[in-house]
Amino acid sequence: MQIRRPSLEDVEVLHQFFRLVITDTFAKEGLGHLLDDIEKEIESKRKLVSTDLESNGKDRYFLVAVMNDQLLGTIEFGAASNLIIECTNGELQGLNEVGTVFVHPNYQRQGIGTLLLNAMFLTLQNIGTEEFCLDSGYKTAQKIWQKKFGDPEYILKDYWGVGNDHLIWRRRLSQLLK
Repeated sequence: MQIRRPSLEDVEVLHQFFRLVITDTFAKEGLGHLLDDIEKEIESKRKLVSTDLESNGKDRYFLVAVMNDQLLGTIEFGAASNLIIECTNGELQGLNEVGTVFVHPNYQRQGIGTLLLNAMFLTLQNIGTEEFCLDSGYKTAQKIWQKKFGDPEYILKDYWGVGNDHLIWRRRLSQLLK
């Protein structure tokens, strides 16, 4: 498996990948009926890729995991989202947010996400980042992040409806790169 930066040639494959993974994730979360939300999520990820490629990684920075010409996973970082800034009363303003950690449904739970995360940690360290944040509204992803990072600093109770919280973590790289 190779972890690398995406290129213009990857754009259409990335768009298809986002559609596959986001649709699958919504279905697994019991939200497959929220077609408008699925489309909004797909479009937001498409825009992030465009921002990356247009800025040459300055405004958003993606890594992709590829094996035998098949896209297996993605991860990116950039400025903390408006949602994170607003929901933390600006406390995380100025931090990089790690996001778009997606793994192809057929390859989940095989360590690909962890490899992408570790590659991103090294990338962040190389540019002098000391702290980052990440968030999740997906229950399945929240369990993974809680296992990796412990309890979140922020729990937005029922943010996505009754029983659907939004969690936000703030972590120091030095604690994760021991």
